[in-house]
Amino acid sequence: MIKIFIGYDPKEDIAYKALVKSIEDKTTTPFQIIPLNIRDLDMFDRYDERQSNEFSFTRFLVPYLSNYDGISIYMDCDMMLREDLSEVLNNLEYKPVHVVKHDYTSKYDTKFLGTKQYNYPRKNWSSFVIWNCNHPSNKVVTPEFVNTADAKVLHRFLFLSDDEIGELDVRWNWLVGEYDNPPADVKNVHWTIGGPWFNDFKDSDFAQEWFELNP
Repeated sequence: MIKIFIGYDPKEDIAYKALVKSIEDKTTTPFQIIPLNIRDLDMFDRYDERQSNEFSFTRFLVPYLSNYDGISIYMDCDMMLREDLSEVLNNLEYKPVHVVKHDYTSKYDTKFLGTKQYNYPRKNWSSFVIWNCNHPSNKVVTPEFVNTADAKVLHRFLFLSDDEIGELDVRWNWLVGEYDNPPADVKNVHWTIGGPWFNDFKDSDFAQEWFELNP
């Protein structure tokens, strides 16, 4: 069974529910969906004024919440799955994590709800993560570490060596609005600037598919 952890924030509840539905519609392997809601995470006690959502740091609790066992997937809630998640698990190397290694500077100064946009190396690497929870290098990711480590150490995966970070095809974390000309076979849509559930982004790429998913 695949454990799928999804970042949760009440202000994007509709996005969370849509992502869950897209996973249910597409994924054939047995799975368990676990929302990362800070109200349910007694071991978590952290806030950073720069964070744009409540799950900015809770995503790094995934190995701990998986009892450091098995493969778990983390997804931001502002995504929509278009292919079977089982596909991304094929032929993975034995590495602590696999991510899409974005290399870009955002085109925008702000994003949804007027939130300030920050640019930094390895931005959005941590928004879709395949965690090999039992890999020894992930043992460092304890609740204490997640609560206290510098943000860049977490989001840039600096607790790992570079050769321990596996790479996924960009189609598994397609950044709408940042990347132009999406291919027809994008597998996982990511509205990182703002999704069609916000009026300002109702005409963004893949929005029509999202509305069809949520009639």
